[in-house]
Amino acid sequence: MTGSILFEAIVFLLGAIICVSIAKRLGLSSVLGYLLAGVLIGPYVLGFIGKEGEDILHFAEFGVVMMLFLIGLEIEPKNFWKMRKTILGMGGLQVAGTMLLSYFLFILFGFDWKVSLTFAMAVALSSTAIALQTIKEKGLLNTTFGQSSFSILLFQDIIVIFMLGMLPLLANTSSVPLENKEGHTSLLQNLPLGLQTLSILASVVAIIVAGNYLIVPLLRKVAKTGVRELLIAAALLIVFGISLLMELVGLSPALGAFLGGVVLSNSEFKHELESTLEPFKNLLLGLFFMAVGASINFIVIAKSPLTIGGILLSVIALKAAILFITGSVFKLKLNQRMLLTFSLAQVGEFAFVLLSFAFSLNILEQGQMDIMLVVTALTMTVTPIIGIINERVLLPRLGTKESIKRPMDHIAKSQKVILVGFGHYGSTIGRFLRTHGVEATILDHDSNRVDFLRKMGFNVYYGDATRADLLESAGIADANILICAMANPDVIKQLAKMVKSKYPQVKLMVRAKSRYAAYEFLNMEIDHIYRDSLETSLKLASEVLSQMGFRKYTLQRQIQNFIKYDEDSIRRLSKEKKIGDDNYIFKARKELEQQEKLLEQDFKRGIVEFDGHWDAEQIRKSLDDSDS
Repeated sequence: MTGSILFEAIVFLLGAIICVSIAKRLGLSSVLGYLLAGVLIGPYVLGFIGKEGEDILHFAEFGVVMMLFLIGLEIEPKNFWKMRKTILGMGGLQVAGTMLLSYFLFILFGFDWKVSLTFAMAVALSSTAIALQTIKEKGLLNTTFGQSSFSILLFQDIIVIFMLGMLPLLANTSSVPLENKEGHTSLLQNLPLGLQTLSILASVVAIIVAGNYLIVPLLRKVAKTGVRELLIAAALLIVFGISLLMELVGLSPALGAFLGGVVLSNSEFKHELESTLEPFKNLLLGLFFMAVGASINFIVIAKSPLTIGGILLSVIALKAAILFITGSVFKLKLNQRMLLTFSLAQVGEFAFVLLSFAFSLNILEQGQMDIMLVVTALTMTVTPIIGIINERVLLPRLGTKESIKRPMDHIAKSQKVILVGFGHYGSTIGRFLRTHGVEATILDHDSNRVDFLRKMGFNVYYGDATRADLLESAGIADANILICAMANPDVIKQLAKMVKSKYPQVKLMVRAKSRYAAYEFLNMEIDHIYRDSLETSLKLASEVLSQMGFRKYTLQRQIQNFIKYDEDSIRRLSKEKKIGDDNYIFKARKELEQQEKLLEQDFKRGIVEFDGHWDAEQIRKSLDDSDS
C-alpha cells in the first residue's frame, strides 16, 4: 500500500496488539496471535506488507538469537555440562530418526535423492523460537519435558552447522558461487578443512576468553557511568558482536549467542543483562512470528493443494512419531512424552536458511523451494493449535489418566496443609514442615519429578492443581492452608483466584518469583507473599508452624539450624559424580534422614533448655502486665 517505514511499523504494532489480545482473551498462546496477525497483514490477505516481509524475517531472527543468549544466562556452565548426555542422546536420536524416515518419505513423493536429503535435513529441525517461547510462557522450562525439549533444540542448533557445511557437496554445478544471496558462506570456506576446524574452535575459545576478560570489564566501566542507555547499548553490542563472529566462521549465530550467555551466567551482570534484553527479545520474537505468518504463500498453496497438504500432514505425523519414540527410549512419562511430541513436531526457522542456501547452490528448483517454504511456515502456524488440542482434549483423557490414579488412590488421607509445587523451593518448605511433625498433601505437575521424589522418600502426588476435582480430592474443603510454591506466577494467579472464590476459608501463602509478581498478588488481596530464596521458603514454613501454635523463638533458631545442616549436606552431595542415580538417591535419603534427626533433637532440646528465651507475644504480655 505504501513504502513508508512508519506505516509498516504501525501495521505491525496494530496487528500484534489486536490479534495477541484476542488470542490471550480466548486463552490461547501469544505465538498463535502473532502468527495470525502476520497472515492477515501479509501480501496474500490484506496486502499491507509486501515482499519486504522477507527482509523483516531475517531481521526478526535476532529475536531467536537474543532468546538463546538469555537462556544461556540462566544456565551455569557446570549444569550445561551435566546435560551433555541428554543433548547428544535425545537430540541425536531425534535428528537421525527424523532425517532417515523423512528422506524415504520425500522419495515416495517423487523427489530425487539430493532434494530429498535436503528436505530431510530441513524437516529434522524444529522451531526453537516457537517451542521455547511456549514452554517459558507456561512456566515449564524447569520440568522434565522442558529440559528434554531444550536439549533436543540445542542439539539441532549445533547440527545445523554441519548441515550447512554438507550442502555444497550436493551442489548440481561445479561452480558454486563464493557468496550466495543469503550470505551463508563463511570467510573460512576456502581454507583447508583442518584450518577451518581450528578457526571454529578458536572462535569458541575467543568467546569464552572475551566473556571473562573483555566483556565483564567493559560492562563494569559502562555501569560506572550511571547512564542506563549505555548499558542497553553494551548489551546489544555483546549479542550482535558474538552473532557476527559466529556468522563469519560459518556457525549458527543463535548457538554463539547461547554460548556467550553461558559464559556470562556467573557474572555480576547476569540479572541486569536479563532485564535489559528481555523487552527487545520479546518484541523481536513477536516480529519474527508475524513475519513467518506473512510469508505463507497462498498462491503456491492454491497451485498444489494436495501435494502441500500431503507433505504437511506427513511431516507432522512423522516428526511426532519420532519424538514420541525418543521420549519412550529416555523413559519420559506419558504426559511428558505427549507434550514433547506436539511441541516440537513443526519445522523450524533454520529450515528457511537451509532451503535458501540449497536454492542458491542449484540443489533445489524454485517450485520445490516454494513448496517447502510454505510447508515450513504452515507447520509453525498449526503448532500452537495442535498444542491446544493436546492440552485440552488428549492429555485429560490419555496423558493424566495413567498418573492421576496414583494421587486419587492415596490422596484420601488428606492433610490440613496442601503444598502445590515440589521443586527446589517447595521441597524446602515440605522438608521443614515434616521435620516438625506437620505433614502436607503435596501436588506437582511433573510426573518424572514425582517418581524421582518418591524414590527420595516423599509422598508427592501427580496432578494439575488448577483442576477443581484434583483439589477437592486433596481435601481443599477441609484444609486450613494452601501453599503455592510453583515458579510460574500465571499458574499461581489462576489457582489463587479459584481458591479465593470457592474456598475463602483457606489461607493462601504464595511464592513470588519477582517484585512484579508480588505486585500482582498484592492486588489480588493475597497477604502472605514470599519472595524467592531459601530463607523466605523457610520463613513461610515457620509461619505455617507459628499459625499452628509453635513458639517463634524456637522456630527462628530452627531456621538457622536448618540452613547450616542443609549447606553442609549440599557440600557433601556435590561430590557425587552421577546426580540422580541409585547411589546418589541412597546417599541423599541418608542425608535427609540425618538432617531431620538433628533438627528433631535440636527442637526437643530447645523446649527444655531455651524455653524462657524471647517470644514477641510473651514480651508484649509481660509489658502489659507491668503497666497495669
